[in-house]
Amino acid sequence: MSAPRRGATALSGILVIDKPAGMTSHDVVARLRRSTGERRIGHAGTLDPAATGVLVVLVGSATRLTPALTDAEKSYVARITFGTRTDTDDAEGQPVEVLAVPPALRDEKYAAEVIAALLGAHDQLPPAYSAIKQAGVSAHRAARAGNPLTLESRHIEILDAGLLGIDSDPDVSWDTSFTVSKGTYIRAIARDLGTALGTAAHLSALRRTGSGRLSLADAHALDEVTGAGAGCARFFADPIEALGLPFRNLTPDEVDRVRVGAPVPVGHECAEPGSQTLVAMADADRLYALYSLSADGESLQARTVLAGGVTR
Repeated sequence: MSAPRRGATALSGILVIDKPAGMTSHDVVARLRRSTGERRIGHAGTLDPAATGVLVVLVGSATRLTPALTDAEKSYVARITFGTRTDTDDAEGQPVEVLAVPPALRDEKYAAEVIAALLGAHDQLPPAYSAIKQAGVSAHRAARAGNPLTLESRHIEILDAGLLGIDSDPDVSWDTSFTVSKGTYIRAIARDLGTALGTAAHLSALRRTGSGRLSLADAHALDEVTGAGAGCARFFADPIEALGLPFRNLTPDEVDRVRVGAPVPVGHECAEPGSQTLVAMADADRLYALYSLSADGESLQARTVLAGGVTR
């Protein structure tokens, strides 16, 4: 039997961390690597250091699920403060523009209508200080060096938006909620909203409340999880619930086939001919693979095999 790879453990699962303020998403991953001894750890969607809330972390072979979970829509509560624009578009940056705030921004009915009107598709210019890379150079590093990158607008969608309240002491701030597509910057929504309303604005607080099917109700404090060390498996989320895919409840014989990526007969999971919907292949304890319908519709074929399975 070959020796396990350095930094590899038997841990494999999905952790939902309630990220504290003041840490980067990479800081969270680094702490989990130290506490578990597992090097194969990543996350499904960066949170800025000042932001808090849902950070989906993938451990061991579960890192192979990253694309499916990163693509999920995200939900936030956000405070947008008017009158000042910063170079980072949030409260961590330096003021670059200070403008008067129109009196209408103190009116809740008006504010609610403005926020509701944001629903739909937009082309959004990412913040100059962001994790986007060009030719291997991060935008935030280039901006800090005084050589900001020329970023291109991205197509994003605001799926839900609402006004939670207004605070006018000392500055006019709107407390809002958003559900948005992958790649949307709430900082940029704040920046652009200020411009559209004839003033300046920045994001002064942000908390992610959901990522796909996972929410704060599924989240655990970072200290609690790291304190458990290798015992953190008890905090793993069910990958079937997290992915939201149809699933095959495997028999023992099917488990043996799926673990090596062998085709299996079509079941009710892919009723429509030509369906490319992924099917989660699992038993009561572990998710073993993601399959989809073969081109001829005669079988389910392996698309992603998860070595050892992902804990449910």
